[in-house]
Amino acid sequence: MRSKTGFGEQTPPAIFSLILGMFGLSLSWRAAANTSILPAGISEAILGGVLIIFIIAAVAYMRKLMLRAGTLVEDARILPGRGGLAAFGVCFAILAAGLVPIAPEWAERILYLALAVQGGMAILVVYALVSGPKEQRQVTPLWHLSFVGFIVAAVSAVNLGFYGLAEAIFWPTLGAALLIWGVSAMQLRHHVPPAPLRPMLAIHLAPASLFVIVALGFPAQDYPVIALLAQVFAGVAALILLGLLISLKSLLEAGFSPMWASFTFPLSAFATAMLSLAGQTGGVAERLVGGIALVAASTIVPYIAVKVIRMWMTGQLALKTNAAKA
Repeated sequence: MRSKTGFGEQTPPAIFSLILGMFGLSLSWRAAANTSILPAGISEAILGGVLIIFIIAAVAYMRKLMLRAGTLVEDARILPGRGGLAAFGVCFAILAAGLVPIAPEWAERILYLALAVQGGMAILVVYALVSGPKEQRQVTPLWHLSFVGFIVAAVSAVNLGFYGLAEAIFWPTLGAALLIWGVSAMQLRHHVPPAPLRPMLAIHLAPASLFVIVALGFPAQDYPVIALLAQVFAGVAALILLGLLISLKSLLEAGFSPMWASFTFPLSAFATAMLSLAGQTGGVAERLVGGIALVAASTIVPYIAVKVIRMWMTGQLALKTNAAKA
């Protein structure tokens, strides 16, 4: 007879991948409010609701670590766990971005906390990869979360006017993203991931969208090259999304799973990027594409969220993602 699991004993880090996407949706609605008559209160309501879920999940995960600290490394050795732990750090960065117009002082504090947590999680992932089996070191889209996810901190940095910090984040993460895209493209030429892992391919959309958002935050007259890259990566993001839509049947072949959380943040980030671009250029096409993406994100993200949170509450998420138990 299976023993009952107490609070936090097997909290799956994979839940943070979903929470990241939910936070992203709040920024999409913020961008929509900045370019239309939509009220900013929608974004703030989403941010507040997701923050409550994030706090509950974080407390539950900390409880697991307090019961047995070794579960942290054990989770980092499993693919969904690595992605979830990386997403945990990025959640702090996107929370900071959401707080900039509401509480800039808190946004600044959380920004630095986010960089510290993201750095710690990146080191943990490197350790797990180096000390684990060689076959686990293959480049996957989840590497974007661990090594490019710092770009999310640059979103709040530019909005706070910390352009030096934002630029110091922008260029290294751009290099990491280009490397991961390049290696992933070569891998796809020779090997298509198994059906259950294909939803992760959607993560490739997130960095391109985030480079647009961050680049738009720099003063164009002072950073002309970065400003130009906003247009370049808007095109890159659109091409990646087109490729994902063409491959949608293949991406969904395995049916619903916790991996579908991989769709949430990239879609929200793309909507934010297009709406932000429309707000700066006044482009009708960008506004239309951004509006369609916002409607899609506002439908898809809650649908996935309800199903994954239900799995979390029933313990199925921990089992399906092989989460370590204290």
